[in-house]
Amino acid sequence: MFLVGLTGGIASGKSSVIQVFQQLGCAVIDVDVIARHVVQPGYPAHRRIVEAFGTEVLLENGDIDRKALGDLIFNQPDRRHLLNSITHPEICKEMMKETFKYFLRGYRYVILDIPLLFETKKLLKYMKHTVVVYCDRDTQLARLRRRNSLSREDAEARIRAQLPLKDKVRMARHVLDNSGEWSVTQRQVVLLHTELEHSLEYLPLRLGVLTGLAGIVGLLYLLTHYLLPAP
Repeated sequence: MFLVGLTGGIASGKSSVIQVFQQLGCAVIDVDVIARHVVQPGYPAHRRIVEAFGTEVLLENGDIDRKALGDLIFNQPDRRHLLNSITHPEICKEMMKETFKYFLRGYRYVILDIPLLFETKKLLKYMKHTVVVYCDRDTQLARLRRRNSLSREDAEARIRAQLPLKDKVRMARHVLDNSGEWSVTQRQVVLLHTELEHSLEYLPLRLGVLTGLAGIVGLLYLLTHYLLPAP
């Protein structure tokens, strides 16, 4: 099995593309969902966040107040780094757990939906393929204004707050251009899925695991039949 990191930009259509992959039967892991999961009360990251940032980042029910925490680390690189050092290891552990479940079910690849894939670069080393859902700036602006009922100025400010899509395109291995008709985008997704599904890049890991399991079975056989005393 191999991992495919998928990202996009605001109003580029990433969520719609993810839905097409899921309809095709692909395994998809939403890293944002994992990030919210690992900071729930009772988890190690929750305790460490409270220790580091104080109880003012808690809601009345004990959950992390994401807005309050975001305000605390805004324009504070040291605090942001501290938060990342707490959450990223836990996110990676949960991500690997979910990935292993799909591995056991025989999937050849797993898509990880990672909004900040190229901004943080923390998970890039795990990705065999990277995909960006792209649309041109005018289309992105029009979609965002229509979707969120924003003025042109507010929409442009939100787009500027992100890494430009054209920069992500330069870093990605695959680009799904969602600037035009949706049917065209759907065809691009189907073609990419076919390419990934027919790739043999999943074989080395799967063969390695099977070889390891065969070795364990062989060792158990030797212990049972030659080293243990006969009844």
